[in-house]
Amino acid sequence: MRGEACAAGFRVNGWAAVDSAQIQPSADVDSRATIGPGTTVWHLAQIRENAHLGADCIVGRGAYVGPGVMIGDRVKLQNYALVYEPALLEDEAFIGPAAVLINDVYPRSADVTGKVKRPADWDALGVVIRHGASVGARAVIGAGVVVGRWALVGAGAVVTKHVPDFALVAGVPAHRIGWVGRAGSRLVADGDGAWRCPATDERYEEVDGALTLVTGPSER
Repeated sequence: MRGEACAAGFRVNGWAAVDSAQIQPSADVDSRATIGPGTTVWHLAQIRENAHLGADCIVGRGAYVGPGVMIGDRVKLQNYALVYEPALLEDEAFIGPAAVLINDVYPRSADVTGKVKRPADWDALGVVIRHGASVGARAVIGAGVVVGRWALVGAGAVVTKHVPDFALVAGVPAHRIGWVGRAGSRLVADGDGAWRCPATDERYEEVDGALTLVTGPSER
């Protein structure tokens, strides 16, 4: 396969290859960002300075990753997802199309004197998306909110409070409407405080409003 040298590394059929990452030429990736091996950055995406993306991520068309945002391995940002600093996305997180992770509790363009506010004029609160959690299309995650491990945020939800592990939340404002397992399927009740995943047969236990994985199918 023929290619030509480019500033980012090596270009093949219009793609820039940087340490085995694949970056479309129309993407705007700051030279101070870190892009892990096997990661793909699609057309018109912007990745700002000092952002870190792990291995085997996918950044969709038009997605935005703010300065210093930390993203783990095998994370998917779908088209036009907006991830504002200082967000943290752990391994295998999923951010749906046009979802927004915001960072300002009291947004204002200018202060009371009429001076335009700059980053130093306010305290950014980053969203945290824990391992394996998913955020549906056009959902909005409020500043400082933590979405727990393997949780699922429904499309269009507005999340203003922390989301427990394995919780299924939806609505405006979002509230818990059920539980999901690691496969993403909604769990079904299986006795007093017991829940089962219909996709994997994994078993979970609910105690005091928190859910934990008890056994996987290979453990029984």
